[in-house]
Amino acid sequence: MSTDTTASVSTHILDTSVGRPAEGVAIQLAARSGRDARWQALGGSATDADGRCKDLPALPEGTTHVRLDFAVERYFESDSEKKQADAQQDAPANRDSGATGAFFPEVAITFAVKPGEHYHVPLLLNPFGYSVYRGS
Repeated sequence: MSTDTTASVSTHILDTSVGRPAEGVAIQLAARSGRDARWQALGGSATDADGRCKDLPALPEGTTHVRLDFAVERYFESDSEKKQADAQQDAPANRDSGATGAFFPEVAITFAVKPGEHYHVPLLLNPFGYSVYRGS
C-alpha cells in the first residue's frame, strides 16, 4: 500500500511459450534513493499459481529507483517435460520443439518511481526472450 511519501510495486509473469501464468518464480526486490545511492535489498517472494507476486516488501520512504530480479532459470528447468507437453497441446505453432532451459537465466528490471504512485510491472516470458511494461 502506498502513501503520499512512498511508492508501491507489484508484478506478475506470463509464460508466453505456453500461454499460462508462470508459477514458482523467485523474485527479489531492491530499492535505492537516488541514482548514485547503493541498492538496498528488501527481500522477495515467489509467484503463485496465477503468476502473481502479492506479497513483495514495502518500499522505504524516499525510494526513487526499484529493481526486480526474476530467477527464471529454475522455472524453465522444473517440469520442463510437462511444460513442453502443455505447449505442444495448446500452442504447437508457438513453441520451438525440443526447447529446454532458458537463454536468459535471470531477468533484472530497473525502473524509476515517484512517491504516492503504484507501479505494476508485468513480465512476459519465454525461454529465449522477455518483455516488460508498466501495467495498471
